[in-house]
Amino acid sequence: MTLSLYNTMTRTTSEFKPLVEGKVGIYLCGATVQGAPHIGHIRSGVNFDILRRWLTHLGYDVTFIRNVTDIDDKILHKAVHENIPWWEVAMKYEKAFAWAYETLNVQSPTYEPRATGHITQMVELMQTLIDNGSAYAPGNGDVYLDVRALKSYLTLSNQKLDDLQSTGDSEDSFKKDPRDFALWKAAKPGDPSWPTPWGAGRPGWHLECSAMAHAYLGAEFDIHGGGLDLIFPHHENEIAQSESAGWGFAKVWMHNAWVTTSGEKMSKSLGNSLLVSEIVKKVRPIELRWYLGSAHYRSMVEFSFEALEENSINFRRIEGFLIRASEILQRTPDISISEKFAAAMNDDLAVPTALADISDLVREGNSAITAGDNQSLGTIAAQVRGALYILGCDPFDSVFASGAGSNSSAMDGLVSLALAQREAARARKDFAAADAIRDQILELGIIIEDTPAGPRWTLAR
Repeated sequence: MTLSLYNTMTRTTSEFKPLVEGKVGIYLCGATVQGAPHIGHIRSGVNFDILRRWLTHLGYDVTFIRNVTDIDDKILHKAVHENIPWWEVAMKYEKAFAWAYETLNVQSPTYEPRATGHITQMVELMQTLIDNGSAYAPGNGDVYLDVRALKSYLTLSNQKLDDLQSTGDSEDSFKKDPRDFALWKAAKPGDPSWPTPWGAGRPGWHLECSAMAHAYLGAEFDIHGGGLDLIFPHHENEIAQSESAGWGFAKVWMHNAWVTTSGEKMSKSLGNSLLVSEIVKKVRPIELRWYLGSAHYRSMVEFSFEALEENSINFRRIEGFLIRASEILQRTPDISISEKFAAAMNDDLAVPTALADISDLVREGNSAITAGDNQSLGTIAAQVRGALYILGCDPFDSVFASGAGSNSSAMDGLVSLALAQREAARARKDFAAADAIRDQILELGIIIEDTPAGPRWTLAR
């Protein structure tokens, strides 16, 4: 059984073959840190975290790079709006993204380079492109890529050059062609800048990713990922820069679809941003992660709180089965992967198909509980837990038990204390006090289930 992935470049699904046997290099376009993350931002992190977990399960040594764009027009604008230095804006929201990733159990990248830490590599790349005639410096401090000089361009987005309008990233009067895009932008009064042979300035958006991918993964690597909206111009221009420098660059291009509201892509300009920090006040982080990862990565997710709640209820059924299994088995279930789950994941990460397998396993597991078949229960519970681990939603994971963004550890302690008091009241046959404790717990939205292994609780919502 081999892994097949959809390649945006070829528009086909084919067997994944790494450049180096046993190793996989992935570059994921990370955040432009100019605001707090909404769920549209974080979906990419969740989707590619699932890819990384599955590749690791298959035995690959994965090097995962996720960059941080910490210098950009939007960051400079936000600095003026908030009346703080640009670097303070970048650091503030970089921390907000880090919190969101950690809260939703997105594994830390192998390396997380910042754009401003790689100016040297960008200057070296621009020098290479100017020397071989692919780029030019008109003398005003800007540097542009000459798109007419490229052997191939727009193959990822399948567009025609003559159909494009001006890039709008600088004054067209300095360009050979309005479609040429800026590798480097000349310094403006009051803006941050770095010295180069062509004048002080700052990097264009596209330049940084080519330079950083090359620095950490080499001239050629396996997978480049990002959101669907990055295909053009960002990824198209990354390819243009990198191939013009003589690099093979990415072999497979993977793009996750958007989270939409009312059919529109989530964005701050639409005023429909839903911040991760706000949503995890309404549902647990593990439930939000489950929701964002449950659709196929190439399918749109139309967000609504009703859909989120429905998905959360479904997850709680699976979680409840695992908790009940652990109580019956008197141990935490092992982790293993079923053949059907593996087949689904090897088919371009077909998570919806994998979820169907999880549902079947839970149904079989409940039948095993009814039949008192603990041997089968142990096998099934291990496969359910293994599937949830790959999806980043293992309820026994310490991140969700007591980690970032969760107060479940404290809640568990408080509810357990109340249940112990209830049990003590029942033991001394003070049933009025036991019933009063039960009623108070129920009023808090907590359901109590008395089992042979003792009482256990779940949230009613």
